[in-house]
Amino acid sequence: MSEDDLPFWRRKTLEEMSRDEWESLCDGCGRCCLIKLEDEDDGRIYTTDVGCRLLDKSTCRCGDYKNRKQKVPDCIQLSPDLARTLKWLPPTCAYRLVSRGQDLPWWHPLVSGRAETVIEAGVSAARRIATGEDEVSTDGLFSHIRTWPTRWPRKARFKPGTGDGEKR
Repeated sequence: MSEDDLPFWRRKTLEEMSRDEWESLCDGCGRCCLIKLEDEDDGRIYTTDVGCRLLDKSTCRCGDYKNRKQKVPDCIQLSPDLARTLKWLPPTCAYRLVSRGQDLPWWHPLVSGRAETVIEAGVSAARRIATGEDEVSTDGLFSHIRTWPTRWPRKARFKPGTGDGEKR
């Protein structure tokens, strides 16, 4: 297979990607749009099952992507540098994987050809978001800390029908 036959994420760096290619890397899982808490003492990040005020809980898509920075000033606009350095990005994040020279997993829509595989693999936050950030107090966020957003779901590790042979 020649380099031209490789998918763009295997032959281009994050910096070389077009805007459309960059945007298509997002699998729409919604994990990055879950509210995070930082321990002021040790800097550790804890992820909750509380969605950003703009996150649509059923689709895991931003309700106003174009204007998100104006409506949510602390919303992070991901860049190649941030993809390499943000420690709280989900381990399943395509930007994170590609920045490390890894391939996209079987369930990523660019590989599977179907957006639903993100849900089928258990990667999506859809149906797992407890509430929106406007519906919970700051103190109440502590009871929403979860570990699942920071882990690879078991179902996502292996392509269905391959047993344990074909890893992500």
